[in-house]
Amino acid sequence: MRIEIRKNGENTGILISFDMDCSKFDSNYERNKFFRGLYGWDQVIRKNNSVYHYHREGVMNEVPHIKVDNSVFIVAMEEMQRILDYFGEWESKIHWKTFQVLLAPEELRLLEKKVKESDLNEE
Repeated sequence: MRIEIRKNGENTGILISFDMDCSKFDSNYERNKFFRGLYGWDQVIRKNNSVYHYHREGVMNEVPHIKVDNSVFIVAMEEMQRILDYFGEWESKIHWKTFQVLLAPEELRLLEKKVKESDLNEE
């Protein structure tokens, strides 16, 4: 994926990169709580010889995005605030940076498709 930086462009997205300060988390449980809240998780319950599978949604399940790398993703400009609101809840334990990036036409179409799918799911 080729990413170019450009000011005030129309084909732009927001690249968000975050890092965590593991020493500030009280436990692995708390760190996992952050990741589960961000990415969601699959829960498996075994009860009475049956197995039940549930997918628990996280913020990224609701926000259309393109994953670039671990802890790095691109979102549409209008979705950025939802991510920053979630990161703000963990402000003392994680650090993040945002960059406006120019998307190649195929990347823009992919992100727009995900935004439309997300809008349809909300209706």
